Amino acid sequence: MRVVADLHIHGPYSRATSRNMDFKTLERYAEIKGIDVIATGDFTHPKWREGMKNQFVEEDGLYRLKDGGKIRFIISGEVCTSSIFRDRARRIHHLILLPSLEVADQVSEELEKRGDLTADGRPMLMMSGAELVETVMDFGELNMVIPAHIWTPWFSLFGDRGGVDRVEECYDDQTPHIYAIETGLSSDPPMNWRVSALDRFTLVSNSDSHSPSKIGREANIIEVDALSYNDLVEAIMRHKERVTTIEVEPAFGKYHWTGHRNCGVAVPPEEAVRMRGICPVCGKRMTKGVAERVEELSDRPPGSKPPDAQSFHKVLPLIDTIAVALRKSPSSSEVVAEYWKMVNAFGAEIRILLEVPVESIREKHGNDIAEAIMLNRENRIEVEPGYDGVYGKPRDGNRAESDLGSKERFFRKRFNLEDYI
Repeated sequence: MRVVADLHIHGPYSRATSRNMDFKTLERYAEIKGIDVIATGDFTHPKWREGMKNQFVEEDGLYRLKDGGKIRFIISGEVCTSSIFRDRARRIHHLILLPSLEVADQVSEELEKRGDLTADGRPMLMMSGAELVETVMDFGELNMVIPAHIWTPWFSLFGDRGGVDRVEECYDDQTPHIYAIETGLSSDPPMNWRVSALDRFTLVSNSDSHSPSKIGREANIIEVDALSYNDLVEAIMRHKERVTTIEVEPAFGKYHWTGHRNCGVAVPPEEAVRMRGICPVCGKRMTKGVAERVEELSDRPPGSKPPDAQSFHKVLPLIDTIAVALRKSPSSSEVVAEYWKMVNAFGAEIRILLEVPVESIREKHGNDIAEAIMLNRENRIEVEPGYDGVYGKPRDGNRAESDLGSKERFFRKRFNLEDYI
């Protein structure tokens, strides 16, 4: 049985999150996107958890809405641990998956001793990663802690600003309970394969969405015997060959390259090293991108692939693909209208991106959109890399020099980046 799962989102009690992240809306968008199992997000927040109790009914460790909804919800949440390691504060984000609201109550009761769970849907906890895992595992062996978006500069396992260099440096003697790692938008499986110490972990990808329209932008296709919490978690823990990830091009992520947003500077790893991480405009330290951080920790060359490497798909979201085809903004009325026409014609977004025959798309939506879908499947849509909190920008490859912003033109000439941008 093939299940598409997005295991990491946020609810309305998290900072910078849409107020529309209610369960009814999440169910509707999960159907539009083609998601079978969607995360609840933010189970640690008491008001959000109370909403789950009022609106959900349980089925095999997963939940659905009481009015007969088809989409299943999995109890999940993200927390940030803060601790001192080698005389530096380490703030690392972790994704937690649980089999029931009863267990969520128990885990939350323990975690509230380490931080204010009402302050944010993604709470700050004064404890180490190892202490977090030990606390969560005390309430069940199929509970999961997954290092979240492991490469992003702030608040991640390998983040340059607050992370560590080895999994064991975060989780210590609790490392055997870590079975998976989350790639994050700014990295993909081939980047993670360059670090041999990660071979033993299952790679998972999730949207980490803060708004309904963004769910499913990354997700997992998991082969299970039955639609249940136990089967999903067992596949992730012990059968990584059953987990296929859906990834965006990592340049689309907002921390892929090293850069400085205030000055509009974005450079690839080799240029960042040559500049010693210093912004050439203002002289301040740039935010080290995921691509550069992977280079620092890798012990394999680009193109390396472990023998048990998982399969994956790499595609940009449908709305961005249509925008490339029409050469308009993803938020333009023409692009949005075409998006809904496609969903109404062919069904879920993920099916359109991966399965619908290109000729069928050509017949209903024209040559430009069909060609963009094909290029997307072949990972041939150019993406101007994201950096320092700025998302990458897909483009059709035909943008003239005059269409570039003045800062981008300057940095092309100043740093000879024609090969990179």
